[in-house]
Amino acid sequence: MKNTAPGADEGKTPATLMPSRRSAVPPFIVMDVMEAAAASEARGVKVIHMEVGQPGTPAPAAALAAVKHALDRETLGYTVALGLPALRQRICRHYRQHYGVTVAPERVVVTTGSSAGFVLAFLALFDAGAKVALPSPGYPCYRHTLTALGQTPVLISTDAASRWMPTASQVEEAKRRDGIAGLVIASPANPTGTMLEPGRLAEIAAACRANKIWLVSDEIYHGLTYGMQEETALAHNAEAVVVNSFSKYFSMTGWRVGWLVVPEALVRPIERLAQNLYISPPTVAQVAAIGAFDGIEELEANRRAYAENRTLLLAELPKAGLTRIVPADGAFYLYVDVSDFTADSVAFTKEMLEETGVAATPGVDFDAERGGRYVRFCYAGTTADMAEAARRLKGWARLGRGA
Repeated sequence: MKNTAPGADEGKTPATLMPSRRSAVPPFIVMDVMEAAAASEARGVKVIHMEVGQPGTPAPAAALAAVKHALDRETLGYTVALGLPALRQRICRHYRQHYGVTVAPERVVVTTGSSAGFVLAFLALFDAGAKVALPSPGYPCYRHTLTALGQTPVLISTDAASRWMPTASQVEEAKRRDGIAGLVIASPANPTGTMLEPGRLAEIAAACRANKIWLVSDEIYHGLTYGMQEETALAHNAEAVVVNSFSKYFSMTGWRVGWLVVPEALVRPIERLAQNLYISPPTVAQVAAIGAFDGIEELEANRRAYAENRTLLLAELPKAGLTRIVPADGAFYLYVDVSDFTADSVAFTKEMLEETGVAATPGVDFDAERGGRYVRFCYAGTTADMAEAARRLKGWARLGRGA
């Protein structure tokens, strides 16, 4: 007879209790690759990390100095939900100096990394069920976050011929066909490193204004460009929502501090959301971010190293048989067509890690339909590591024998 006494099934989850459907998002595959790379390192393999999109350099010395000063003198308790006023003002100064665009400090929202910025923006802009357009291939967490929030990603297919960027006509078609409420773009983009050439951002911004589409511009890789100057969407659309972060150019991924620039009408709605979801961004990270603006000379040296890595790989990867690359304009990625060797980039990158010790990200993370033919290589490591990775790949039998 079944034991019905209290506590008889304690510790067991009843079969009727299940996770929410909104939690059933795909994994962020690059994190799985990172875990596999760590397992290889635990076995003594010298892994060249080209999988995770983060700088191999620490936060700038000026950021660390600011934190050390604050640790000795401040309690570092909660800040207001929108962030330290001094940091918001310093971000506005950055827009004046770098872009020639004037932004009021009241429109700046400091966030717990750009990830929290996207959550706040998507909640403030879009109701459940709203459709939001995204270029494909693209950063997977856009669509996964939208899905978890009950919103619907609508993919705009791009290709190498379009430099992996959408056009204004595609945006207008998505409005007619799908009734999109928003568009998320990134320039430079992840995973391709390509940028919107002069004029195309203005055309897309105009299409969004004319069709009453919220424009969300991911500018997290600004500062990391190689010949083409980046533009902020704020120069073309005053109603644009800009997302940025101290992770990439400022080399502060683990500090988890980013920012939004939003229209005035969105400030209070986002403030209410931030108060309830996050209370405030990490205070110590905000202090570091203020200091980081004084480390530009150091950060520019990092950018020059990335440029050297980019030049090296564009010259050496074709010697390994990896010839189908659209040269990146910015960020620190190369999105490589490996269809001469595989149609399964997950298996391909797993084999590459096991046989060469080079970790890279399969394209299916960024494009579920075509990503089996692509691999993303991140070149944010040292130039010596990039040269060693190229050497290993040139000697890899898998590339030598083809598909």
